[in-house]
Amino acid sequence: MLDKTFEFSQLEKNIYDHWDNSGAFKCGQKPDAEPYTIILPPPNVTGSLHIGHALNHTLQDILIRFERMRGRDALWQPGMDHAGIATQMVVERQLDEQNIRRHDLGREGFIDRVWEWKEESGGIIFNQMRRLGQSCDWSRQKFTMDEGFVEAVLKKFVDHITMI
Repeated sequence: MLDKTFEFSQLEKNIYDHWDNSGAFKCGQKPDAEPYTIILPPPNVTGSLHIGHALNHTLQDILIRFERMRGRDALWQPGMDHAGIATQMVVERQLDEQNIRRHDLGREGFIDRVWEWKEESGGIIFNQMRRLGQSCDWSRQKFTMDEGFVEAVLKKFVDHITMI
């Protein structure tokens, strides 16, 4: 018997969870297939997604799903940008509400607060991305301040500057 009202939110969540848990979004499961990769331009950790993200992410999702259906080993790499200056402003505003200055915490203490904010805000953003049904390989999430990632970005910038 059908319910009187259609509860799309629960149904969508169940379908998405099934896809995600089944490994439907993971790459590396077809070792002989031609690879296809999209690196998601990472949204900033400073807030939530906006309509521009939804449009951009929808177009990327269409491409990645199409290539999966064509048999390619498709990776849609999810990530998040630390948005250094904007994040610093957000965290400093939070500290101001507690009458704390960032200099009172010292560099390491302030960085710890930034990581706390990333965990809070980043979870919101990735949950929004999941609610949109994005088929990213969530096992490969990256943050621009992750160990190893920072060094790779720095190397790329240095290599680029030396080419100029």
